[in-house]
Amino acid sequence: MTTSDRDPTDTGRDAELPPFSRWLNGWFMFYVRRYLRRHFHAVRVLQEAAGGGVPDLRGEPVLIYTNHPGWWDPLIFLFVGEALYPDRMSYGPIDARALGKYRFLERIGFIGIEPGTWRGSARFLRMARAAARRSDVIFWTTAQGEFADPRDRPVEIRPGVGHAVAAARGGVAAASGGVVVPMAVEYPFWNERFPEALVAFGPTLRPPDGPGRSADEWTRILARELEATQDRLAAAARRRDAAAFRTLLSGRVGVGFVYDSVRRVRAWFRGERFDAAHGGSDS
Repeated sequence: MTTSDRDPTDTGRDAELPPFSRWLNGWFMFYVRRYLRRHFHAVRVLQEAAGGGVPDLRGEPVLIYTNHPGWWDPLIFLFVGEALYPDRMSYGPIDARALGKYRFLERIGFIGIEPGTWRGSARFLRMARAAARRSDVIFWTTAQGEFADPRDRPVEIRPGVGHAVAAARGGVAAASGGVVVPMAVEYPFWNERFPEALVAFGPTLRPPDGPGRSADEWTRILARELEATQDRLAAAARRRDAAAFRTLLSGRVGVGFVYDSVRRVRAWFRGERFDAAHGGSDS
């Protein structure tokens, strides 16, 4: 049997996740929060009851798989994980070539993967299985594998996530109580100069409820649920209703220094409170 013929789920002995530095992660997250505030109007999570809102992950090993609309995705994952699940460590795969430029990322949960290779697939599955044994971890993965417009349909995902869920020995499916959650992300412009970062969670999937499903079956199910979650988020984004979202972080508002200065003076003469938001409310 050649290397190309090998089953990627046959990954050998159990692996452990790389060491995680909470001190270094805390420093990096301070930088991430400031960076997001500089480049986004807000980071928001959809709370519509139909989608279940923010999932309760207490005591559960969890894999969160997402779409991949842009460069910002890893930073959004890290921030959302910290904001909603502060007791959890975030782990996830990254192209090994990119990781080579920033070695410190290895100590805050980024796992180098060689995309498109058997070696990369095997390492991804080993790490997913290791995460499935940990209730203090969130394992994030961009299931599409490459950048894709959030409106592209049908949504297609790489088979690696389906293999991780279907794996019979030590994988997510075999972890007692382990769950898989779809999360959609997009970055629309609403009424401000800076874009919104919007996220929405889909229904919590419990692999033990579907024993015997093949990796292909799981891939189809996961793609369908991610597409439905993206559709819900797209509809909410088009409505531009901030009240449908929980704001996790507020960023920059206003048009620019000169224009906002004129507006500030005008408000002062009128005895009004100055609101830099272009839409009149930074809700």
